[in-house]
Amino acid sequence: MPSFSTWRTGFLESPAVLAFHSDHFVLPLPAGHPFPMGRYHLLRESVRATLPGVRLHESEPATDGELALAHEPAWISAVAEGTTSTAQQREIGFPWSERMVQRARRSVGATIEAARAALAGEGVAANLAGGTHHAYAHKGSGYCVFNDVAVAARLMQAEHHRHALRWPQRGLRVIVIDLDVHQGNGTAAIFRDDPSIFTLSLHGARNFPFRKEASDLDVELPDGCTDGPYLDALDAALATAFERCAAHPPGLAFYLAGADPHEDDRLGRLKLSAEGLAARDRRVFTELARRGIPVALSMAGGYGRDIGTTVALQRRTVELAFAAWRQWQPRQQSSERAAAEPMEEPMEGSMDARMEEWGP
Repeated sequence: MPSFSTWRTGFLESPAVLAFHSDHFVLPLPAGHPFPMGRYHLLRESVRATLPGVRLHESEPATDGELALAHEPAWISAVAEGTTSTAQQREIGFPWSERMVQRARRSVGATIEAARAALAGEGVAANLAGGTHHAYAHKGSGYCVFNDVAVAARLMQAEHHRHALRWPQRGLRVIVIDLDVHQGNGTAAIFRDDPSIFTLSLHGARNFPFRKEASDLDVELPDGCTDGPYLDALDAALATAFERCAAHPPGLAFYLAGADPHEDDRLGRLKLSAEGLAARDRRVFTELARRGIPVALSMAGGYGRDIGTTVALQRRTVELAFAAWRQWQPRQQSSERAAAEPMEEPMEGSMDARMEEWGP
């Protein structure tokens, strides 16, 4: 995968938002399987055809070492070597295959690359799949093999520490904003005892998973929830989350923008309109931009009765991400100009001087 310096000197020179994909790795699912595998290719083609301001890149696969930041070695080995049990495959919902392994690795890799790009100056970057929030450290579940956000968050924290030129003891705080209609149970479990990562999940109360985990902030919504109550709940949740993070503000966000709260979704049980979902996305991007928090977007779930509806909803999310990216560019240019100016030496006795005396 590209190094930090590669992002700064390569992709960032092109005036368009980055989106990573892995849809060439299609699972050989049996006929009649309920998972809409075709939507990833259709989304990429729709983005390519209608959003010239998006740079598309095929993702690299996550390595075993990267996966081990959030997953137990035994689970990584079982997936890689094809020794997952029938029960484990049933819980995931996919039969094991080499393509399943490649797709799972590259889905994580796409979120890693989106997060790295966002932190390196893009401000906003996307994975055209991802959002595999049902995967636990020790197992997969609900069409999720590895947890892309968990791995990427931990890796970005490690890279931030390694590349921090001053005061490396200041770690990277992360917020996960999960607006898939299903609770991000795997993400909540992985980060349960990690105060450096705040997890917010806004989801259907009576939907999968039926045994939920405790996120830092869970907001449960009733069946049939429409635009107004949903957006009110989102506004309150975002305000609460950022208030609770105020002492240690996040430096990176992961946004899981599931299309499955839509009224046409087979599995969603909520009743949001297309305009309601667009308003949701705008709220999230606006709140993050106001606070100067870079964001890695992932598509998460979407199971529309008409696959074209899901693709259109997700394409609009990418379009709104591009609009958010454009708002970031003056901020980034200002930061680069400031960085190019000579830095004054800290005054004796100042906080800068004291921090340098303490060292890493």
